[in-house]
Amino acid sequence: MSRINILDSTLRDGAQGESISFSVQDKIRICQALDELGVSYIEAGNPSSNPKDIEFFQEIKKIPLKNSTICAFGSTRRKNSTCEQDSSLQTLLAAQTEVVVIFGKAWPFHVTEIIKTTLEENLLMIKETCAYLKEQGKRVFFDAEHFFTAYQENKDYALKTLQAALDGGAEVLCLCETKGGSMINQVQTAVKEVVELFGKKAQIGIHTHNDSGLAVANSLVAVSEGATHVQGVLLGFGERTGNANLSTIIPNLQLKMGHECIPEENLAKLTPICKQVAEIANIKLNSQLPFVGANAFSHKAGMHIDAVLKNPKAYEHICPDQLGNERKFLMSEVAGRSTIIKKIQKFAPSIQKSDPIVKQIIERMKELEYEGYQFEGADGSFELLVRKMLGQYQPFFKLHYYNTIGSNPRPEEGVCCCAQIKLEVDGQIEVTAGEGDGPVNALDIALRKALERFYPLVSQIRLTDYKVRVLDGKFATASRVRVIIESTDNEASWTTVGVSADLIEASWLALVDSFEYKLIKDIAKRFNKIV
Repeated sequence: MSRINILDSTLRDGAQGESISFSVQDKIRICQALDELGVSYIEAGNPSSNPKDIEFFQEIKKIPLKNSTICAFGSTRRKNSTCEQDSSLQTLLAAQTEVVVIFGKAWPFHVTEIIKTTLEENLLMIKETCAYLKEQGKRVFFDAEHFFTAYQENKDYALKTLQAALDGGAEVLCLCETKGGSMINQVQTAVKEVVELFGKKAQIGIHTHNDSGLAVANSLVAVSEGATHVQGVLLGFGERTGNANLSTIIPNLQLKMGHECIPEENLAKLTPICKQVAEIANIKLNSQLPFVGANAFSHKAGMHIDAVLKNPKAYEHICPDQLGNERKFLMSEVAGRSTIIKKIQKFAPSIQKSDPIVKQIIERMKELEYEGYQFEGADGSFELLVRKMLGQYQPFFKLHYYNTIGSNPRPEEGVCCCAQIKLEVDGQIEVTAGEGDGPVNALDIALRKALERFYPLVSQIRLTDYKVRVLDGKFATASRVRVIIESTDNEASWTTVGVSADLIEASWLALVDSFEYKLIKDIAKRFNKIV
């Protein structure tokens, strides 16, 4: 099994994505997660670009890493200058990393039209920068920016930039597909020639962007042609349409192509670590991501589910356990009895496929889905529905009323609505109010206040996602809407759904299901411990 070195650029190239902003502590936590995964290198930032990265490089030195080497990123010296005079290079050295990644121009257009220098000076900038950093005791990786565009327009010059970096002492020559526009055959041809020319003197790397949707494919074909160093971002985010997605590349290389990227025992950590990085980056993990997405091993069609229950390889290319993911059978009107039984038996193991209640549950599901409910993405509401039909449900409170009032202009920052709730628990009346940034937020706060006196565990619930879909737009503002709420208690996540022509009522139904699901699961947990 040949070794492929993975360089993760989540903290540098990934940080250039829209809505991505890492604090120093965020960057340290992501470094620790990537180190646990076992990537070879972490490109952690450009110390000459902002004070936050300078602080980070000082702090990360205090954190012991087991598997990964931290890299600092920067550019070649400025034109018509010296390395000693270049302040950016001095800042790069001050980061005190073992490895530095230097990018330089491979495309003549960028040389003459963007940085406004000569082709000869650009070659000197590359060679002298690599040599200077090498003399300072650094391992040097060279990123040939716009290499594939340059290869198509002026192959001779593109190759000269690689030779200049090699002459300066670079140990990795990374070919950057910076604009993301190259086709697979173009990448394949260029990498093949570079490997033939330079592969015995340096590692050949690949760095791709996803503007044509080919970042992963181009990375894989580069490896098939001899590249042994792959750069990307764990979850694929980054500037424009993003970078090559390492959560897809790593399992493809390791499970399908016979290369070692991370320790074999760490593959099962891939999905949990992707979730962790998404949480730190404050983004929702795309459910349709290959290998690590929530839907990567989800099955909905009845015939598919039946086949997978008999033998998973009928519709799955690998076992989800290998990547720390799990198989899911989605609840819907097209799901068969086998699917329903599989779900029900998790909390009612005595139920069998032949039981009449199964048919009643399926019919009720179909009725509700006709009204606009969607259980395939609402596991919490599905379980509550089944428990009610099995007689395993008792309401935790009785609602007397709720109302919401909007305020415009806002009385204060973060407040535009007030909600009042009156409810009853075991004969005790509780009336509370909450202010929030919108009616649903205010209802959430008020309901939480009302229930915490009786059920302290609701304080653990946190809403992580809220979606609204108009089900039939022909009725305009009187249309029915479906609200889906995702919640967590930091140990588990669950999803609930509500449908109504009233947005607030639909939200309330999903919100109540979320709270009741949590309470039922905690009661079941305590009961199991007693038994």
